[in-house]
Amino acid sequence: MRVVFVHGACVRDGAWWWHRTAGLLSGHGVPSVAPALPSCGEAGRPGGAGGPGLPEDVAAVRQVLQAGDEPTVVVAHSYGGIVTAEAAAGVASVRHLLLVSSYLPEVGQSLSEFGSGSPAPFLDVDPDAGTFGVRPELLVDTFLQDCDAEVQAAAADHLARQSVQVTGQPVGAAAWQQVPTTYLVCARDRGTPPPLQREFARRAGHVVELDAGHHPFLSQPAAVRDVLLSL
Repeated sequence: MRVVFVHGACVRDGAWWWHRTAGLLSGHGVPSVAPALPSCGEAGRPGGAGGPGLPEDVAAVRQVLQAGDEPTVVVAHSYGGIVTAEAAAGVASVRHLLLVSSYLPEVGQSLSEFGSGSPAPFLDVDPDAGTFGVRPELLVDTFLQDCDAEVQAAAADHLARQSVQVTGQPVGAAAWQQVPTTYLVCARDRGTPPPLQREFARRAGHVVELDAGHHPFLSQPAAVRDVLLSL
C-alpha cells in the first residue's frame, strides 16, 4: 500500500503539511508522496490570471497516481477533494479515498458551489492579479488553533497565492462515486464549519469524526495514521 496526499488551497510544499503523518506511516512501512499543485505556483509558473488552474492540478495528481500499480489510498484535504474527484477517477490502483474536511463534488460542480457566494473572511482575493490566499494574521486562529507552537510558527512560510480561477472550474469526474470513500470530519474546524462537513460527508460511504481543527494530520497525526492503517 502507498498513500498519495493532496493538499488544500493556498499552500505550497505539500510534504511539509503532511510530514507528521507521513513519518508515522513510514514507520509502518507505508510510503507516501505529496504531489505539487501547479495552481499554487508549485510547478515553476506562478498562480494568477492566465496561470495554471484546476486542470493542471488534476493532471499533476493523476500523473503520480498512474506512476505505479501499487494499491493506493488518496488522502485529500479541503480543496484537494476537488482535485481528487477528477484525478483519481478510473485509476485502477486507487482503492480508497480519505477526504479530510473536504468536498465531494458531482460532475460539473466547482468549488464555488460549496461556498456562501462571497469570499470567507480569512481569505484575501486580488481580482487584478487573479489570485487568492489566506490572510497570514488569521492563519493560526482559523486553521491551526489546536496545533503546537512549532507548527504554528512554521506554517506561514508554506502559504501560497493560488489562481482564483480554480474556484469556478468544474470537475469532469467524481471518483468518490466509484471508489470506497471515508470522510474525516474535523469537529473543531474553524475554517470549514463542522455542520457543513457533516453535510458533505453524507455522500461518503463511511464517516469518522475527530475532535480536531482543520489540519488533524499536524495536530493529531497518530489518529490520522490509525485511520489510514485501518483502510
